[in-house]
Amino acid sequence: MGFDLTPVFQIAGVGFIVAIIQTVLKASGKEDIAQWATLVGFIIVLFMVAHYLGDLFTEVKRVFLFN
Repeated sequence: MGFDLTPVFQIAGVGFIVAIIQTVLKASGKEDIAQWATLVGFIIVLFMVAHYLGDLFTEVKRVFLFN
C-alpha cells in the first residue's frame, strides 16, 4: 500500500500559479481581475478535492464491503 503525493503537488501547483497570477494582476492595478483569478483557482482546487474525496469514499466502500 503506497502513499501517492501527486494530488498534493497538483493542488500546490494550482495554488502557486494562482498566487503568481494574482500578484502580477494586483501590481498592474487590476485588482478586480486578480480577485476573479483567485476565485477561479479556488473553484478548480475545490473540484479537485471533491474528485479525490469521491475516490476515497469509493475505496472505503470497497474495503468494508469486501468487493
